[in-house]
Amino acid sequence: MVFATRFAPSPTGLLHRGHAFSTLTAFEAARAVGGRFVLRIEDIDATRCRPEYEAAILEDLAWLGLEWERPVRRQSDHLADYQAALDILRERGLVYRCFKTRKDLDIGRAPHAPQTPFTGAALPAREEADRLAHGEAFAWRLSLAAAREALGGFDGLDFAEEGAGPAGETGLITARPETAGDIVLARKDVGVAYHLAVVFDDALQDITHVIRGEDLFAATHIQRVLQALLGLPTPTYRHHRLLIGPDGKRYAKRDKAQTLRELRADGLTPQALRAEMGFA
Repeated sequence: MVFATRFAPSPTGLLHRGHAFSTLTAFEAARAVGGRFVLRIEDIDATRCRPEYEAAILEDLAWLGLEWERPVRRQSDHLADYQAALDILRERGLVYRCFKTRKDLDIGRAPHAPQTPFTGAALPAREEADRLAHGEAFAWRLSLAAAREALGGFDGLDFAEEGAGPAGETGLITARPETAGDIVLARKDVGVAYHLAVVFDDALQDITHVIRGEDLFAATHIQRVLQALLGLPTPTYRHHRLLIGPDGKRYAKRDKAQTLRELRADGLTPQALRAEMGFA
């Protein structure tokens, strides 16, 4: 199979240096072996994604000199695909309705304390029916207990890491989905969640190598379980370091990191930015 990787931003803000480093890392890896580079717009969260940010992403990547396959897959155009995958899990009894809110899950947790991964189970049928009749909101959660039973345990689940995780994890990694708990796979406000959509799309687009920041290393463990449950191929993973700013913090939208648009306005050229990041 032809080497294929992707850059899959969510249009919830403007791109910054960290995004540029990540997409150039993936793009150059594909170009070095004559492989495919795919751009995917992950805009399933309709509450935060904006068309103007999507347009800015395309503009910024073109400014960097990148080329990608067309048409670009926009996840919001394919929600039925992800719903069908969720339906498969639901029909096999691998997900359950969870009526707990974020506030419920935070009760008793000290501020800034690490959150214990949540595990639960379906409510008794009578109680669930009553809550549904009263219109209570719920999320579909993956049952790790049911997943473990369906797969005959998690011992045989692993993935190849060609880069490194935050603690230097590399090589053949044994998946530890218990670190994530019973994750949310869908909820009313955002529909199907990131983990399910991303494993579906990586398989659909024949992605052989997932190249992304080490902050997403932990997500690989639960994504490996979903791949096994849905009979999807497992790509090779290559997590890279995060680009750090002068203040010692990684670049992030929430910290209002200087955007690529602002850098252009200040006269920075794409060649200079590439050189700054170590790309010839």
